[in-house]
Amino acid sequence: MIAEGILSVVTSPACWLWIVVGTVIGLIFGAIPGLSAPMAMVLMLPISFALESTEGIALLVALYIGSTSGGLISAILIEIPGTPASIATVLDGGPMARSGHAGKALAAGIFYSFFGGILSTIALIFGAKALAGFALKFTPFEYFSIAVFSLTVIASLAGESIIDGLISGVLGFMVALIGLSPLGQIRFTFGNRNLLSGIDTVPILIGIYAIGAIISNGFGDVNRSLGPKLKYNLRDELVTLKEFKDNLWNAIRSSLVGIVIGILPGIGGSTAGLMAYSMAKDSSKHPEKFGTGILDGIVASESANNAVVGGSMIPLLTLGIPGSTPACLLLAGLTIHGITPGPLVFQNSGIFIYGVFAATLLANIAFFVIETAGIKGFVKLLDIPKWILYPVIISMCVIGAYANNNRSFDVILVFVFGLITYLLKKVGFNTTPFIIAYILGNLAETNLIRALSQSSGSWLPFLTRPISAFFLLASVVSIALVVKKHIAAKRNGETILAEDD
Repeated sequence: MIAEGILSVVTSPACWLWIVVGTVIGLIFGAIPGLSAPMAMVLMLPISFALESTEGIALLVALYIGSTSGGLISAILIEIPGTPASIATVLDGGPMARSGHAGKALAAGIFYSFFGGILSTIALIFGAKALAGFALKFTPFEYFSIAVFSLTVIASLAGESIIDGLISGVLGFMVALIGLSPLGQIRFTFGNRNLLSGIDTVPILIGIYAIGAIISNGFGDVNRSLGPKLKYNLRDELVTLKEFKDNLWNAIRSSLVGIVIGILPGIGGSTAGLMAYSMAKDSSKHPEKFGTGILDGIVASESANNAVVGGSMIPLLTLGIPGSTPACLLLAGLTIHGITPGPLVFQNSGIFIYGVFAATLLANIAFFVIETAGIKGFVKLLDIPKWILYPVIISMCVIGAYANNNRSFDVILVFVFGLITYLLKKVGFNTTPFIIAYILGNLAETNLIRALSQSSGSWLPFLTRPISAFFLLASVVSIALVVKKHIAAKRNGETILAEDD
């Protein structure tokens, strides 16, 4: 059954064609700020329905994988995350590109995206049933503790002043509270009905990383290109054997983080990337280099966010539980083609499922080959003068923000947050804690309310449930280590750099 399912994809020219098409379209949607995997999948969903079952799902899987990886292109070259999953990639990818190593950053990002994708596909093929059972052990208590642990990233990425980082984080948390609460209360809308549903992630990301950066940089020489014009040699920019050995454990650990985060519904690639980045920094022998353009940061972020894809497919296929918006669209595609995900899916549709596994593997290979072949062209973007590139970026940002919810109000928010970002940077605040707290705020609040409802208001289960207690203890240890590091640095007269300085 396994061999038959795999051969049904590998020996099908049509499947290969649709995987390539899906990967290319996914890369484009991932690289353009504001566009995303769900948008690409929604647009191509009607086409997938008209295809043979394996071909249709192969197309959707390729779109998902391609768009997730495509986010690194804009994250590195123009320091705007193409997708929320690429937020952490900006922190070191951008500085590497600015220092003249854009090709190296892209090559590393592509290779470790492939690394994380392959590891998560292996986990999907060989451990789907066991890992899905592990996901069932997570309740709102565990989800809240994971959110708290992830929020400790703020302390490690706060830069020189923990207080400034915490203030920035609180501001992000306050923005996350805008709109209807999980209990139906209206908060911070100031009578504006457009804010009832809260503020979407896309306009905030575009405002902070695109418009804010353009406002800050636009007062310089507009005739200057974004990066230095250097001679480019692909062979010199590839990941070396020594770099691979040095980052092997970082890549494996980050991929495992991505797989686990992917299995857990509702958390997402952005959290996985930030968590893996923080773990890489905390365990590094030279944490002060993170945020200045170090390969380790790109390795952690890209290994983790691409590993989320395979992880999210585990509960989808074995339990019928979609853990993300792209997974929901995959579920729709499976249902339309007569496949019912769940515990009996291997018995009832085993050949088809192993075909999906093969398509996932081929899609990872496809994006690796296509992106690697395009590195030289991507780097050429740095030669374009700012006066040409900035208007194009702003236009794409406006289109992406509007297309996300078809609301002109989101376009206004893009420029509002761009201006806020500029003002925060002028007074010395780091915006990284802001976006982290915003992303994790809803996750923490929603699961705290659910957990306290289940326990009738008791906080004890947070400590008595082993997984929850582990993450809370890890949070305390993480904060203690960061505080200790700051105290030691202050005594030695050293400066801890902020990640977006």
